Parts: sequence; structure tokens; C-alpha cells
Amino acid sequence: MNQMRDWRLAVLAAAAVLLFAAVAFGGGIKDRMKERLPEIIELKAAGVIGEDNQGYLAFVGGKQQQQALVDAENQDRKRVYDAIAKQQGTTADLVGQRRALQIAEKAKPGEWIQNAGGKWIQK
Repeated sequence: MNQMRDWRLAVLAAAAVLLFAAVAFGGGIKDRMKERLPEIIELKAAGVIGEDNQGYLAFVGGKQQQQALVDAENQDRKRVYDAIAKQQGTTADLVGQRRALQIAEKAKPGEWIQNAGGKWIQK
């Protein structure tokens, strides 16, 4: 029974990734996210922001540089998660949580990620 559940979760995760890419590459979202990416990479490398366990950017320390940039990225991610959730018949929260797991796996050494328990760890 657990194997069936794990299989379904894996299929849902794979579908979410594909749909994430499809949605992100349309409607200007792709362009906006791509344009912000270099600054996001810099902020992550500086330890200012990290990836939270809900699939969004969050400030890690006391510095809150580029608030508008972080807000814009999170708004676009929310739009993507909403679209995926609607397509998959699930919630945007679940989509974001699954995306957070994928992001954490791909995080570079030194980047901050938030684990499922809410604790910030440096990869």
C-alpha cells in the first residue's frame, strides 16, 4: 500500500514539475522569473534569502535587501502553484511543498533551505 502511495506521489511530483515549467514559460512569468534569477542567485549566495519549506523565497537573517524582488518572485510562484493545483485537483499549498522539496534537492552548497520542521539549515 505504501508503494502505491509513493508511486502516486512521485507521479504527482513529476506532473507538477512539468506543469510548473509549462506555466512558468507562458504569460510573461517565465521572462520575469528569468530576469530576476541573477539577483536571486546573488542574494542566496550572500545568505540573505533562502528557500522555505512552502516553495517560496524568505529572508534568513536580519538583512532584508531587495524586498520588492522577493515579493515579485513569490507572487509569480504563487500564480504557478495555483495553476498547477487547479490542473491537478489539489491545493496550491501541496504544490508549493512538493516544489520546496525539489528546490532543496537542487540547492547549491552554502544556500539556506528550510526543512519540514521549519528549521533553517545551510546545505
